[in-house]
Amino acid sequence: MNPRLNQLQPYPFQKLRELFAGITPSAAFSAINLSIGEPKHATPQFIKDALTNNLHGLSNYPVTQGSEALREAIADWCLMRYGVDLDPATQILPVNGSREALFSFAQAIIDPSKHVKRVLSPNPFYQIYEGAALLAGAKPYFLNTLPENGYRCDFTAIPEDLWEGVQLAYVCSPGNPTGKVMSLDDWREIFALADRHDFIIASDECYSEIYFQTGQPPLGALTAAKQLGRGQERLVIFNSLSKRSNVPGLRSGFVAGDAEAIRQFLLYRTYHGSAMNPAVQAASAAAWRDEDHVLENRRMYREKFAAVMPLLQDVLQFAEPDAAFYLWAKVPGGDVANSDTAFARDLYRDKHVTVLPGSYLARDAKGINPGQGFIRIALVDGLEQCVEAARRIVDFCHPH
Repeated sequence: MNPRLNQLQPYPFQKLRELFAGITPSAAFSAINLSIGEPKHATPQFIKDALTNNLHGLSNYPVTQGSEALREAIADWCLMRYGVDLDPATQILPVNGSREALFSFAQAIIDPSKHVKRVLSPNPFYQIYEGAALLAGAKPYFLNTLPENGYRCDFTAIPEDLWEGVQLAYVCSPGNPTGKVMSLDDWREIFALADRHDFIIASDECYSEIYFQTGQPPLGALTAAKQLGRGQERLVIFNSLSKRSNVPGLRSGFVAGDAEAIRQFLLYRTYHGSAMNPAVQAASAAAWRDEDHVLENRRMYREKFAAVMPLLQDVLQFAEPDAAFYLWAKVPGGDVANSDTAFARDLYRDKHVTVLPGSYLARDAKGINPGQGFIRIALVDGLEQCVEAARRIVDFCHPH
């Protein structure tokens, strides 16, 4: 077996199952699970129709590069959303969801001949970044994102002698779990570092279409590059239909950007055997070409945040997120070790509400675990369920 597998840590939800082992939640309450970022809004009917109407495509082997129709739909969406005109033939590649692409990209990009191989990652973070780095033979370098620095990655904290080994930097904007959106100055900084130290930026933007101010979408990497007068060199973005269109089971997304990186990634994927199902490609093209369902999806999330935040503001500490569907909240006594795991465990036991301990999403770096004392609340269920969960959390924190 590959010995690098032994470096992988249990996934956060495995840790959560272990935390809850042997606990019987109160029978007085129905279950409400806000731990996992799995959209529970209904999948639009037109996407399901496009999927079933194209089942005849199952009789053909799909092309790894994806159909021309899908790549053109994605290119048109990128032009509309980011204001950037990408070449569908060389700068766009459909993938089976952003998760598998974020992982496999590192396997294609990391140069094993280098003595030192480092991958930058925010901390807390999406655990795929860490696993991708480790299985590519690289060492993750975690950048703590803390409330006191506005949940920004502080690249100035990286010692100068470590930059030589950096080959890849994962960034996530809007961020998971903080909901923080990178500013133009943030992008200016990381672009300059990538140019100076010759590494590739992998920008995870799967939450980009869930935001709260109409007409003010989060700044994406492609738009930032254009505003700063540069092209897509050393930049690849990852996006997905899962959150935008409520189709996590479709496993459909795309990567776009640096043409040379895309060319090499396509070569890797040709051998990897990761071509998208033809029926899924047709449904995906239909989804990328429709914005009405995205507007409605955004409205439902906006309604939930407006209802839930006032209920929780007196019992949990949190900042309103810039975007995405998470509340990253500090629990009472959050400065005490294991406060987040104890809170999640007891909340599940007493109120049958499931949230994710923040320490499960982070690693110890510079002497701290920046997720300790926080919980991630995913407002993915219906409005009624999210409000009910918030009321139970209030009762849990302030029992009558």
